[in-house]
Amino acid sequence: MRRDYPVIDVIETGRNIKQVMLAKNLTVKDIQHFLGLASPQSIYHWFTGKSMPTLDNIYALSELFHMPVDMILRGSRKYVCTAFWDPMNRRLYEYFERIHSIAA
Repeated sequence: MRRDYPVIDVIETGRNIKQVMLAKNLTVKDIQHFLGLASPQSIYHWFTGKSMPTLDNIYALSELFHMPVDMILRGSRKYVCTAFWDPMNRRLYEYFERIHSIAA
């Protein structure tokens, strides 16, 4: 079924959360404690795409990772941000997208 609206890719989002966590030298325990989760199991479920963090947890992860929510979520939307109208920012974003596509 073709969708005319963007959707979140649960598996890619989970992979991205794990990738960012590792790049920031954070552990699952760090995330668990930051979010106040009783068990780390839900975080492992995010990594595999079995589940998604709640909206509150995604918002908190953006604070922990020092990045906007849109940089954590992965989906079918073509991201357009007014900050990227500046040629230097747009160029950096294009490099980021290339690196991300190679790593995936």
